[in-house]
Amino acid sequence: MTGSTAAQKTCRLVTLGCKVNQYETQLVLETLERNGFREAIEDEPADLCVVNTCTVTNNGDSRSRQVIRQLAKQNPGTRTLVMGCYATRDPQAVSTLPSVFEVVTNKRELPDILARHGIHDMPAGISRFEGRKRAYVKVQDGCILKCTYCIIPQVRPGLRSRSPDDIEDEVRRLIDNGHQEIILTGIHVGHFGVDTTRGRTGLPPFRLWNLFRRLDKIPGNWRMRLSSIEANEIDADFISAAADSEHLCPQFHPALQSGSNTVLQRMRRRYSIERFLETIEAMRSRLVNPAFTTDVIVGFPGETDAEFEETLDACRQARFMKIHIFPYSVRRGTPAASFPDQVHGTVRETRMQILERLERELARQYYASLVGTELDVMVEGTLEHRPGWVQGTDRRYVPVEIPGESIDVGRMIRGRGVSAVNHCLEAEREAMTK
Repeated sequence: MTGSTAAQKTCRLVTLGCKVNQYETQLVLETLERNGFREAIEDEPADLCVVNTCTVTNNGDSRSRQVIRQLAKQNPGTRTLVMGCYATRDPQAVSTLPSVFEVVTNKRELPDILARHGIHDMPAGISRFEGRKRAYVKVQDGCILKCTYCIIPQVRPGLRSRSPDDIEDEVRRLIDNGHQEIILTGIHVGHFGVDTTRGRTGLPPFRLWNLFRRLDKIPGNWRMRLSSIEANEIDADFISAAADSEHLCPQFHPALQSGSNTVLQRMRRRYSIERFLETIEAMRSRLVNPAFTTDVIVGFPGETDAEFEETLDACRQARFMKIHIFPYSVRRGTPAASFPDQVHGTVRETRMQILERLERELARQYYASLVGTELDVMVEGTLEHRPGWVQGTDRRYVPVEIPGESIDVGRMIRGRGVSAVNHCLEAEREAMTK
């Protein structure tokens, strides 16, 4: 790598997209630091820029290009390495952008690519998560599903699970370095272990629930959370392990996408709405008031008013605490892009507003269910408009406002729910601090 001496080499890293991308950027940062780099401070030019791109939507593509151009302008003479899903999907377009000297089309080749440029000794995992109270831990990569709206299986094909030993070592390091919440994430978390244990003669499979049972044995005042999971990957073993876990948070994110069976079929999803709701209820029967969050795509091609009403009804029955609402957008290269009966933008917008109103109503109902309940709140910041109060999230990922000071930021404090308001659960502080 040309430029400054080893002690002076600077880097700047920008991440777009998902939790997995954020994890992978942190891994690259720690690799660069091992090789004599430090992060450039504000307004300081960087010798090396790294952009981790996203291609889930067309906006992800355009935002990625915009960031690369801005870095070239703000860091004269820099060299930019581009990785991520957009780089994989359209490396030719990325390679023509200013200052780009390397396009990583397969992140599994990243150690070899960095080594070609004199950057060696990539760690097996991360030791901290820069600028965050909670840390993401990538447990697997890749997706083999064929949902008709999604481009990701084309840019992250196949399955690759990390070894449980490496994952446990990483989680222990992160806890030792002060991270009190660990989020297990991946491209398809529920397929953890499928590639490494399927068909092993004489050995039982090791799946996601086996992993969080193992991690639950790590002592200390910390908590573990799962990212998105498919409802049909939640079985009796999963539910039993979740119910037995001391550290696993009782908040789960089964992605619904639609509450209409006919839309789910067009999406090529692998469950019926009846099965989805049965799974939710099975978890409620074993866990204490678990929170469920989800994703919903509004305006999928051909979605009728009746099918949208089925989605609203399913959300009411599931009693979601939070709904991430996405308007369907045409994604070139996916089957759904050529489906007939694309839903007009104004119709999508109206339906989104209706679902947003329902989401607020369901959130308030769930917050109200926690009034009088003991809470462990991870404090994430102070409230400027409310001196003497802080904000954070409890184990169920409910937003909480509670009395506190700046010294509490980054800590977990004990509280009790007092009242549900539009945007959060208000709590009183208990005498004991964990």
